[in-house]
Amino acid sequence: MASDSAELVEFIAKAIVTQPEAVKVQEFDDGEVIELETAADDRGRVIGRQGRVAKAMRAVLGATRDGADTRLEIVD
Repeated sequence: MASDSAELVEFIAKAIVTQPEAVKVQEFDDGEVIELETAADDRGRVIGRQGRVAKAMRAVLGATRDGADTRLEIVD
C-alpha cells in the first residue's frame, strides 16, 4: 500500500504531464525515498525550468507530516 506522500506525488505528477498513465511512483527504504518515473516526453514538465517544478513538489512534500523526511527522486 502506498503512503500518503507517494499518493500526493503521484497526484501532482499526473496533473502536470500529458501522459498520466505512464506515471509510476515507488517507495524505498520504508518510505524515506520516493522515485517518480514518467514518460520521456514528460520528464521536462515534471522537472521544470531550472528545476522549479521539482523543487516545488519537494517543498509541498516536505510540508506534509509524512513527507518531511522523504526524498523525492525523478528517475530517467
